Amino acid sequence: MTALLDAAERLGRDELEALQLERLRATLRHAYENVGFYRTAFDKAGLRPEDCRTLSDLARFPFTAKADLRDNYPFGMFAVPEDRVRRIHASSGTTGRPTVVGYTQRDLDTWADVVARSIRAAGGRPGHKVHVAYGYGLFTGGLGAHYGAERLGCTVIPASGGMTARQVRLIQDFRPEVIMITPSYMLTLLDEFERQGVDPRTTSLRTGIFGAEPWTEEMRREIEERFAIDAVDIYGLSEVMGPGVAQECVETKDGPHIWEDHFYPEVVDPFTGEVLPDGEKGELVFTSLTKEAMPVIRYRTRDLTRLLPGTARVFRRMEKVTGRSDDLVILRGVNLFPTQIEEIVLRTVGVAPHFQLRLTRQGRLDALTVRAEARAEATGEERTAAAESIAAAVKDGIGVSVGVEIVDPESLERSVGKIRRIVDLRDED
Repeated sequence: MTALLDAAERLGRDELEALQLERLRATLRHAYENVGFYRTAFDKAGLRPEDCRTLSDLARFPFTAKADLRDNYPFGMFAVPEDRVRRIHASSGTTGRPTVVGYTQRDLDTWADVVARSIRAAGGRPGHKVHVAYGYGLFTGGLGAHYGAERLGCTVIPASGGMTARQVRLIQDFRPEVIMITPSYMLTLLDEFERQGVDPRTTSLRTGIFGAEPWTEEMRREIEERFAIDAVDIYGLSEVMGPGVAQECVETKDGPHIWEDHFYPEVVDPFTGEVLPDGEKGELVFTSLTKEAMPVIRYRTRDLTRLLPGTARVFRRMEKVTGRSDDLVILRGVNLFPTQIEEIVLRTVGVAPHFQLRLTRQGRLDALTVRAEARAEATGEERTAAAESIAAAVKDGIGVSVGVEIVDPESLERSVGKIRRIVDLRDED
């Protein structure tokens, strides 16, 4: 395996940290000199780029939040002239102005390199066919996976999302070894395979690279058992680069290794902003180390995780993200994340791995109803037992009472991308 690693993956920890500091100081200087937002923020904090003399000095610099990117829409965060920008991506903007990111040609080459490294760490090899079922377009998933797979020397099947029945046919006919897809859409594909009478375990697929949304160990086991593949986690976000910021290695499956030669991670207390030591759980923060068009300094991801020592690589790992600070539901004083409910649903007999949380208001109190789909073969008695089991498990494990509805198969809204887990109806009551 060592022979497959690139030069940065063979660095010792001291060599890596020296490279990080060199690149960090250059990034701070680049951002300060070319982005008005950062120049103002640094000046307000009484800091200059040269004040960063060690990696720990980064903690003195101000954070960047998603709101800052929206406030500088569309190109106010760019650090190069617009004629040097070779591609623009953007978020959906469903809750306001989209966040816009730009890439120089060197940025695109770097992105392709880290995604190629990610696919290789997941088990992909030159000559493999890669079925890309992430959405193409302004979303970074499809094109990020596409160019990374080509950089590794793979054959790309640019299926994009949607047309689920056709996806199943393409997988059967084209026989890819690797699929890159959101975990929730993979479960939708599994349902479609079974609907067509095809055993998912008989496909050519050997590796699934899953990203764009939190998923649990229970979901990994569900996918691996039903599809007979290795299921590994890829992590990224558009504001930092796109997919390929971190990747789980197939030989360990113990959380994504962060490609720290390009992205410097911190974990902070989500309320105070204080940097936490490795091993403590908090909010993940990233500083880009090699981006030209749009460097980001201490970007608050809202993803909750902790940093751990490297195992399969020298780079530190991040614990699998199972929640976001902005996905937190506080129900009658109890903190609850959708992934906690997912763990319970996935181990409940008679229900499929498709569920939704509906928040309503009953009088002056908030109420939560878990709506889970029954499996097609589940009897009425099994549905009733499943509802009782989920309610009891939530009460015992999380400490709050919820309603549970077991609904008919395929009756919940499906998504080809990030699934809508929470429906907040409290303002409508």
